[in-house]
Amino acid sequence: MDTAHKLPAIATVPYLSTDGRAAILDQLFEPCIPLQTLSISLLQEKTFASYDELIDSIGLQLTALANSSSTSDSTWLQSILAAHPRLGQSKVESSQSQSEQAQLNTGDDSSAQSLTKLNQLYENTFPGLRYVCRICEWSK
Repeated sequence: MDTAHKLPAIATVPYLSTDGRAAILDQLFEPCIPLQTLSISLLQEKTFASYDELIDSIGLQLTALANSSSTSDSTWLQSILAAHPRLGQSKVESSQSQSEQAQLNTGDDSSAQSLTKLNQLYENTFPGLRYVCRICEWSK
């Protein structure tokens, strides 16, 4: 896994401060208080052999929210998914997304307008979701 900033050794994660564990979540995903609230304790309570395993464990948490019949769980999941910026969005929080968006925002105004229309079409088709492209350098 290649990231913009060096992650601490996986074995140290359970011993990090709450802020340290939150920073890992922000780097692996997007800055998102609902995700931090969901997963911060997992990073302290469980040891992981790799960051891929950590990501898979958070994926299981998200899947549990998706499979839940609870309206509050659905709302919680939607707030996590909405943390990812839309394609072509100019204001983004994470350095990783800033880099990704910079690559998308090199065209003219018609390209930006096309991305806005495509984002809206996707979000109308799949309410509560954002279109996200997987980063080609990442295995997850």
